[in-house]
Amino acid sequence: MHTRKDFVPGLDGVVAAETSISFLDVEKEKIIIRGENLIELAEEKTYFDVVHLLLEGRTPNQEERTSLEDYIKHFYRLPDDTLPLFQLLPKGMHPMDGMRTVLSLLAGYDKDIENRSSQENKQRAYQLLGQLPFITVNSYFATEGKAIAYPDESLGYSANFLYMITGKKPSALEVAIFDQLLLLYIEHEMPNSTFASRVIASTNADMYGALTGAISSLKGNLHGGANEAVMHMLREVDTVDGFEALIRHKLQNKEKIMGFGHRVYMKKMDPRATITKEALRKLCDRDNDYTLLEMCEAGEEIMREEKGLYPNLDYYAAPVYWKLGIPIPLYTPIFFSARTAGLAAHIVEQHDNNRLFRPRVAYTGKSYE
Repeated sequence: MHTRKDFVPGLDGVVAAETSISFLDVEKEKIIIRGENLIELAEEKTYFDVVHLLLEGRTPNQEERTSLEDYIKHFYRLPDDTLPLFQLLPKGMHPMDGMRTVLSLLAGYDKDIENRSSQENKQRAYQLLGQLPFITVNSYFATEGKAIAYPDESLGYSANFLYMITGKKPSALEVAIFDQLLLLYIEHEMPNSTFASRVIASTNADMYGALTGAISSLKGNLHGGANEAVMHMLREVDTVDGFEALIRHKLQNKEKIMGFGHRVYMKKMDPRATITKEALRKLCDRDNDYTLLEMCEAGEEIMREEKGLYPNLDYYAAPVYWKLGIPIPLYTPIFFSARTAGLAAHIVEQHDNNRLFRPRVAYTGKSYE
């Protein structure tokens, strides 16, 4: 019989899997992706370099990356007979729910869905990565009563993604910053959504089912909604003084300030947030308007002094999304879209070395003989 001393709430610190995919090095405060430092990758590589690293085990050369991006373009559009589904999504529905619905539908188009081989799973992952910008953007547009947005196959992956959102071709600076954001969100060891996907995959469920479960997990406001919450908070006021007062008021009322701290690590600023802070500065330079940056810096200082907490990725990612012209309801769906490469790598690994997850409980009910 298991006792309460065996019980760890939230499985804090419990090792649930062996993986060669990624690791949060708490001591060094580094995010390791297949032996590479994510921050160095973000400074030197593109999103699809890290997609290739996650799924193939190494970063590609220029020819391989170009070939992969060209291949992905074949999946920019969904089958035409899936498009009516977007119009059936109820107005006001959360786009994450729309994504979950469309992703489930795509399972019916997979003619080899029972094949769990690494090769077939990777092919599914690449196809889904190509389809996800369409799914992401149109799950939002449909629930807002807007027309279907179509891709521009002449554009690279990140440029097309932004184009579908904003309706205009982005600048080189905008593409570089958005691509870097996708890269920073791509993989982060074993958060709830990744664990959920591996638990589902461990039943020998297909990749669509495992990813649908991950969407449901990421939708929860304790996991994926922090970037949206940060932007809503920033929009409550429009000055640095106003934001300082707002933060202090929330702290006085013991309200949680989203965008700070992390469940596993961070005794200082999230290294990913350092990069997104610099991206925000570049966008402020472009606009010659530093209000959002100064507001965020003021909030950062207060939280460090009052709570000893530092910004995580979501804190500076939110105003970067805003400066890129991305509507707030798309922040979490984009997070999921970017993370799909990492999730797929975990699903492949789970299928290749599977053992069904079946934990036990510490019983606290009525006594029995």
